[in-house]
Amino acid sequence: MSRRRRSSTLEDVTELVAVLPWWMGVGLAALSYLLLSTMAVPQSAPTVQPGQIGGVAAATLLRTLASIGQYLLPFLCLVGAAASAWRRSTRCALARNVQASKAAGALDGMSWQEFEMLVGEAFRRRGFRVDETGGAGPDGGVDLVLKKGAETFLVQCKQWRALKVGVDVVRQLYGVMAARGAAGGFVVTSGRFTDEARRFAEGRNLRLVDGEALMKLIGAVTPRSPAAAPAAPAAEAPACPQCASAMVRRVATRGANAGKAFWGCTTYPACRGTRVADS
Repeated sequence: MSRRRRSSTLEDVTELVAVLPWWMGVGLAALSYLLLSTMAVPQSAPTVQPGQIGGVAAATLLRTLASIGQYLLPFLCLVGAAASAWRRSTRCALARNVQASKAAGALDGMSWQEFEMLVGEAFRRRGFRVDETGGAGPDGGVDLVLKKGAETFLVQCKQWRALKVGVDVVRQLYGVMAARGAAGGFVVTSGRFTDEARRFAEGRNLRLVDGEALMKLIGAVTPRSPAAAPAAPAAEAPACPQCASAMVRRVATRGANAGKAFWGCTTYPACRGTRVADS
């Protein structure tokens, strides 16, 4: 699917601000205005000595650019902040619609842009920082870059309704993961995966999320209002460190840790991720 290419530096600045929280865009607008307006203040004409013409011309040019930028850059920051707020609102609305539907068919009516936004929102709710790259460039079609701590995870989104996602797509992302040193990766589709694709992913730090699993991922964690939400209980289930699925509290029945509680991934045995449970 085609991606729109940014055609100017102004669009790049706006898009850069748009990936930040909206309040940071507003703060950057205020900060840039204060700094540039100070630089744009006219100064008394100095006496130009021989050899100083270049320096005076550079200072004049800088003040001219600052006088223009003191309005242009804050405007771009505010546009980016508005885009950030709109994207957040759209992501939350998409997630609410999916949660209300509770049927995998809710994914079929989305555009590929909406599908990528929904997937990004699902991972944000799991505590990841999400960079929406849009699959642009020679990067193997990586649509989202996830960050959690010092680890990086790559995500490829395929909103394929009629076709199953094959092994070539999964193998391609795995190669990009190795080239970029990613800790793991996810291929997410609204449909299904072929058996060959699933076999390739087995035993690798690569998780395949189909439409049904994505529905569970969206519905498992709901953001709460800070003012109204009660304190989280101590035994609140964490997310799996390997595949971000929900976890369940279990008790080891054998081995050195027999009798001790731990968190195990609900997708076991497909995923064997575990966490230590608080005693």
